[in-house]
Amino acid sequence: MCGIVGIYSHTPVAAEIYDSLIHLQHRGQDAAGILTCDERFYVKHGLGLVREIFIADDLKHLKGRIGIGHTRYPTAGGYNMADVQPLWIGSPRGIAIAHNGNLVNYRELAQEITQQKHRHLNSSSDSEVLLHLLADGLDENKPVLDESTDFFQSLSVAVKNIFVRAEGSYSVVSVIIGKGLVAFRDPHGIRPLVMGERMTSDGKKEYIFASETTMFYSLGFQPCGDVQPGELVFINRSGEIYRNILDHRQFAPCIFEYVYFARPDSTLNEVGVYRARLHMGQNLARRWREKYPQIMPDVVIPAPFTSNTAALSFAHELGVRYSEGLYKNPFIGRTFIMPNGVERTRSVRYKLTPQRSEISDKKVLILDDSIVRGTTSREIVRMVKEFGAKEIYFVSTCPPIRNPCFYGIDIPSRKELIAANQTPDEIKQYLEVDALLYQELDDLVEAVTRKGSHGIERTCMACMDGWYVTGNITEKKIQELEQQRLGEQETI
Repeated sequence: MCGIVGIYSHTPVAAEIYDSLIHLQHRGQDAAGILTCDERFYVKHGLGLVREIFIADDLKHLKGRIGIGHTRYPTAGGYNMADVQPLWIGSPRGIAIAHNGNLVNYRELAQEITQQKHRHLNSSSDSEVLLHLLADGLDENKPVLDESTDFFQSLSVAVKNIFVRAEGSYSVVSVIIGKGLVAFRDPHGIRPLVMGERMTSDGKKEYIFASETTMFYSLGFQPCGDVQPGELVFINRSGEIYRNILDHRQFAPCIFEYVYFARPDSTLNEVGVYRARLHMGQNLARRWREKYPQIMPDVVIPAPFTSNTAALSFAHELGVRYSEGLYKNPFIGRTFIMPNGVERTRSVRYKLTPQRSEISDKKVLILDDSIVRGTTSREIVRMVKEFGAKEIYFVSTCPPIRNPCFYGIDIPSRKELIAANQTPDEIKQYLEVDALLYQELDDLVEAVTRKGSHGIERTCMACMDGWYVTGNITEKKIQELEQQRLGEQETI
């Protein structure tokens, strides 16, 4: 899971790419990069947070009215500069991409590029494979005339070939020297890609593509929907827009975006994240009342911040007081996307401080968005217990996570997933709580799809129900990918 942005403007774009990456920082804290373009590429990459990587002078040297940016949270590749995006290649024309997602058949495609086409891959990132596929497609389908309509036709052929060959999830923004800004999304629409536009004072249009709508308001863009599954969008250097849906399969966006990753002020696939989380808390409270009619907490406390919205509606539905009984230090990163378990466990106490007045001698219900490995959840429970809670209940807005994700979220191998190896009763004992409740699968889907003209045919929730939308992930493939991921973790 990463954050990507691409902007076409009539003025220098680097500062707005930077601002956009600040708004997308929650989607990746490992690295970030900006690439801008006029008649050449201007690039700045770095490891760490956006504000640590870029200074004012960097933005002055990033020239051009078209640019793309990326915040990185790695699920493929290592932790080094070679894997930091945007990535670019010099031929044909000069092409750069920023990619959010994960290719299931990365190894096979990489082998073809290196062994059959005798090209060198500079990184261990699947995004570089996408870059080569796009470059090869454009090289093989050169337009007869150098007009935008002809180029869009050639670009369509190249991207359609990617849709045929690349298995997995990918939302992409790209810059092509001398041509313009490109955006496309995999045919299942697994990863989000939203679009916005604004009008200049002299009546010209400018465009933005991003993983979320979080920066639209501050930059003055109006949302104009999503890049559709299997759609290609091209903005030429004059600002003319070309769009075409090249391939459409079952629309199955990732449901974990709504559970955890996206900011609550985002709208993805015409569904407001904030409202979806309110619905999650509401549905979960109704199930609590069914399963535990005799148990009523004194206070509902979220594991901040992604759980706050659901906890608010959960408490309202039960008629119980909501309290932010855990103070979160906003300067500590998100533990779910920390690179290893030791980092995650240690940072829980760094970032969370229980408030004794809200916990001591009370029946405390802790609501969290999910239970993945269980280590963070258990640490939170222990902290609340240390501050004098009389009883502790734990609820999750997400159903049990039993399977790894191969579409861009670092939900690890099954041996690391607590729900894949323990029953709910065993998890309850491990967490040391008096009651435990998970969201039901149907209730989660209903919470997300209740409102909006979203067109969602089936949400991707393979990590919960084992159904992988691309249809090519067998048990043998799962084992291969798990071993591959474990091997990458050992090298970090």
